[in-house]
Amino acid sequence: QQISWTPLLVLGYLFYLLLGAMVFQLLEKQAETHFRDQFQLEKLRFLQNYTCLDRQALERFVQVLMDAWEKGVNPEGNSTNPSNWDFSNSFFFAGTVVTTIGYGNLSPSTVAGQIFCVFYALFGVPLNLAFLNQLGKGLNAHLITLGRWVQKPGRAQVQLAIFLTTGTLLFLVFPPLVFSYVEGWSYGEGFYFTFITLSTIGFGDYVVGTNPKKHYIPVYRSLTAIWIVFGLAWLALVFNVGADLMEKFLQLKWHKPDLSLAEGATTKLEDEPEQPRIHI
Repeated sequence: QQISWTPLLVLGYLFYLLLGAMVFQLLEKQAETHFRDQFQLEKLRFLQNYTCLDRQALERFVQVLMDAWEKGVNPEGNSTNPSNWDFSNSFFFAGTVVTTIGYGNLSPSTVAGQIFCVFYALFGVPLNLAFLNQLGKGLNAHLITLGRWVQKPGRAQVQLAIFLTTGTLLFLVFPPLVFSYVEGWSYGEGFYFTFITLSTIGFGDYVVGTNPKKHYIPVYRSLTAIWIVFGLAWLALVFNVGADLMEKFLQLKWHKPDLSLAEGATTKLEDEPEQPRIHI
């Protein structure tokens, strides 16, 4: 008899979201209050040091800084800062559009650019999904059917372990070392950026090639965009395998076998395991 595990999955999903909300609130709210109070204190000190300014003038200047940041202009430095829309940066931005990463630190400010972005994403996102799907199949070409490794341990397990280990090193372990060296981040910050990017969460709090105090090689962000594409395909495949295994676990856990079934049916299921659903 088949027991529906969908309601339990929905409850588990909601519980996971509630748990995340409580933990994030516990970890971040106090720090936010501290930073807010510190910022207000710095504004008061600024007004005390520069008595020619009043609070309204300072608030207007803060708004100018915020508007500049929202338009992708870094308030640090001067007008000699490199353009956000040179070819290398534009190539990187196009990649964040079609991959749906959307860091949020840069966006089109012209009406023509916004309209083009809509239609570019409309055709680019499906194209990107098709490309990642084919790339994922290529990454998976040398693996034996992943759905069988649970039931038939052997060579497939070894290949899966090699696949996961190699991908973890290439896309999650080594890149933070490069970003730490180039961007001046800690390894933890580099790893955080790496995972947030490849999972397409893309908060935008850390973005490569945006520090005006550093001089980057012209192809730095373009090479990063290429790394992102291959990393997306690998991590998406890992996520899909994890989702398939989770579904199998739930089905096995909540499936009560009918005692009237012959043992031969069980043997048939073992001989013909369910084909995996590897998709991106």
